[in-house]
Amino acid sequence: MPALPLLKDSALTLDERVAVLTFKRNDVRNALSSTELTSDIVGTLAWANASPDVSVLILTGEGSAFSAGGNIKTMGERSKAPAFELQQNYKRGIQRIPLALQEAEIPVIAAVNGPAIGAGFDLANMCDIRIGSTHASFGETFVNLGIIPGDGGAWFLQRLIGYQRAAELTFTGRIVKAEEAMHLGIVLEITEPDALLPRARDLAAKIAAKPPLAVRYAKRLLKLAQQQPLSEHLDVCSSYQALCHKTEDHAEALTAFFEKRQGQFKGR
Repeated sequence: MPALPLLKDSALTLDERVAVLTFKRNDVRNALSSTELTSDIVGTLAWANASPDVSVLILTGEGSAFSAGGNIKTMGERSKAPAFELQQNYKRGIQRIPLALQEAEIPVIAAVNGPAIGAGFDLANMCDIRIGSTHASFGETFVNLGIIPGDGGAWFLQRLIGYQRAAELTFTGRIVKAEEAMHLGIVLEITEPDALLPRARDLAAKIAAKPPLAVRYAKRLLKLAQQQPLSEHLDVCSSYQALCHKTEDHAEALTAFFEKRQGQFKGR
């Protein structure tokens, strides 16, 4: 397995095929700008893709916030740069996150412990599954500052909750509390704060107990299905299925089924 990546503003653990990346910049409410969190996230995703011992990644925040998105205190100073430089800063900076998450080969769960605002909200929406604490809140708040979702948030949000609801949240910039977020389909479920990470780990463990290659292929198919016509998608399905049939894990899964026991999978 590749060594754990060197991180600056996060902590990474791996246990029983479940990796947990914890943002540790509570001093700026885990803002993605003016910190190294963007690089930490991108580096962790590259490591997970290359690590056969990783089946699931959980993202969460230390302290009061999941992520406040952009650092508003430094936003005015950054805006003084020429427009072309600002554009390139987005491409070389925060836009690496959606590209990396879109290429993630493993399921990614956001355990949203507190406010997920602006780019922090978009980061949660880029994940496959979101579980929220009762302290969580969500907001596509860019318009409140006279800007737009520069990280691809408009692409992800409408795919998650539909165009009309995404439009309302984007145009008003209002904050959504945890209960409404579950009603809108933003989060899968809500827990008490102390139960958030255990619940995320429990869900991750259920995924991690499945044949690792099948999970990765299934994740890839879900992403491809968002952009492929059916005929093209079915072609890919048949190719991936043929590969799965040839794995040791498939044979073990069949044996475990007939022997009425839990399968022991090796990712081969």
